Amino acid sequence: MRALTGLVLVLWAAAACGEQGVAPQARIAAADSADQVLEGMTTTILADGVRRSVVSADTAYIYQNRQVAELRTLRASFFDLQGNHTSTLTADRGTYGIEGGTLEAWGDVEVVSMDGTNRRLRTGHLIYDRVQNQIRSDSAFTYESPGGVISGNSFYSDPDFRNVVARQPRGRERGSGMLLPGQ
Repeated sequence: MRALTGLVLVLWAAAACGEQGVAPQARIAAADSADQVLEGMTTTILADGVRRSVVSADTAYIYQNRQVAELRTLRASFFDLQGNHTSTLTADRGTYGIEGGTLEAWGDVEVVSMDGTNRRLRTGHLIYDRVQNQIRSDSAFTYESPGGVISGNSFYSDPDFRNVVARQPRGRERGSGMLLPGQ
């Protein structure tokens, strides 16, 4: 069992270092069919040898044939090219595509900027694409910043919230007005 655990972790780390594109992932619901169950799982996602995120979960169900890990009580920290912690994502559950390095989160998803501005994004579903270094969602969202609150039907952004594009935005502004970052 220890050898199998070690092999899965080595394969997982090697896959996170790959430069392959995003492969479609299948969701598997039955936890009892998992090849492995890990408690207190943590993994680092790399791009070009640079740490881009650290993903942890209370429980991870590993499905080796599909190269997928189903995560419960998920937390991901994102880093810029200089290694600075830029934002943190929390969610009830998620799916990590081991081969492509994609992370999909569901249920009370929240991303908080770590730059001291207390900017935060809330949605029911979010996808992190390691290759594009992008977070996105096709679900309703709310984005809060010191300048106001904006909501919309979908969005995409870098994990640093420097460039946010929203579909059908609406909101409330404080003070002299509010634009989404990068607008």
